[in-house]
Amino acid sequence: MIQPNIPETKQPRIVIVGGGFGGVNLAKQLKHAPVQVVLLDRNNYHLFQPLLYQVSTAGLEPDSIAFPLRGIFRKQRNLVFRMAEVTGIRSEENILETGIGEIHYDYLVFATGSNTNFFGNKDIEDNAIGMKSLIEAVQIRNYVVKQFEESLLLQNPEEIKPKLNFVMVGGGPTGVELAGAFAELRKYIMPKDYPTLPQSLMNVYLIEAGPKLLASFSEKTSQKTLEALQEIGVRVLTNTGVKEYDGKTVTLSTGELIQTQSLLWSAGVKGVPVKGIPADIVLPNGRIIVNELNQLKGFNNIYAIGDIAQMTNDPRFPKGYPMVAQVAIQQGKNLAHNLMLSLENKPMKGFNYKDLGSMATIGRNRAVAEFAGMRMSGYLAWMAWMIVHLLSLLGFRNKLVVFINWFYRYFTYERGTRIIIKRGAANIVKLRQSIGA
Repeated sequence: MIQPNIPETKQPRIVIVGGGFGGVNLAKQLKHAPVQVVLLDRNNYHLFQPLLYQVSTAGLEPDSIAFPLRGIFRKQRNLVFRMAEVTGIRSEENILETGIGEIHYDYLVFATGSNTNFFGNKDIEDNAIGMKSLIEAVQIRNYVVKQFEESLLLQNPEEIKPKLNFVMVGGGPTGVELAGAFAELRKYIMPKDYPTLPQSLMNVYLIEAGPKLLASFSEKTSQKTLEALQEIGVRVLTNTGVKEYDGKTVTLSTGELIQTQSLLWSAGVKGVPVKGIPADIVLPNGRIIVNELNQLKGFNNIYAIGDIAQMTNDPRFPKGYPMVAQVAIQQGKNLAHNLMLSLENKPMKGFNYKDLGSMATIGRNRAVAEFAGMRMSGYLAWMAWMIVHLLSLLGFRNKLVVFINWFYRYFTYERGTRIIIKRGAANIVKLRQSIGA
């Protein structure tokens, strides 16, 4: 019988579910605390999701944005890591149920992040591709390269176009960055690798249901983003929703049809709650209601941080904090401080989010950024975006590899290794089944 084999301890045991930004920062802050920290994750690595889109477009290799969790905590003596899938909790017994056995906890923290939200549309979920995991990004890269290869075997332009029509849904930072990266593929890589394919056969669409791109940004920044995307050839459709997608044809709310075999979905995310959490504190979007201390409603020793947590006590964010890395990082650090206060029987302090700003890259020498009351766009914003993301990566090796890669690409207009490593990349349905979506 499989057992977690976690060392027994007389110290309080804090179990953290999820090795994302929130979970990692919480665990780091507890390094010198008189506790045993047990970190669980279904993968054995921390994924830097803001650069996931670059893996999907062959800009970076997968290991450039993933760092082993054991490497992060190699010197942290009070931490035990186990790769496990959490299946449920029995809160009355302080027991966490996992695929490797039951684990007792004194404090339990959910930092499980989020998953792609298809808003209940089963057809779109079955045929579109989300981009929340490393394997999805690699599969997208495989699939895109295969579309180009198969297009070379066709002579009729009307048969080629559906293969080279790439549709991104969602005008947030991920959708904008993805659309910009695909536009660069068309401009810089397609003429080199596939000179016999006319560039006019490849189209990049960005579809946003709302009235503007980058909804959390100012109107001026949103307009600059729209203009920059249009300059590099992206067809942007705002106030337009996706009604249906059967794997071949996208039906838009305007009645327009787009023939495509590639629908990349970044229109929304949802929390991933665990079985055993009371249904009355789980919202339709999967987020769990927490108080200003990140405690689950009705519990004193169970917490949630990051994307999974819905905290509405801040009047600046009546619908909850945005599901971004900075919220998770700050909540992880604040909760670590509060747990140490709790161990000393001192009153805990409520979470106060410090908005450090937002940024998004559109393509080569193009980005937008808003922070500290300032707005930036163009080359300076692009440089700021690169510096912030480089500094945020874990591990010196990853920082160095990404920097060299970006430096090389800037002067050579090249991208990463464009090889097909999965036979199943040609089949979207099999792709989604293989990742358990």
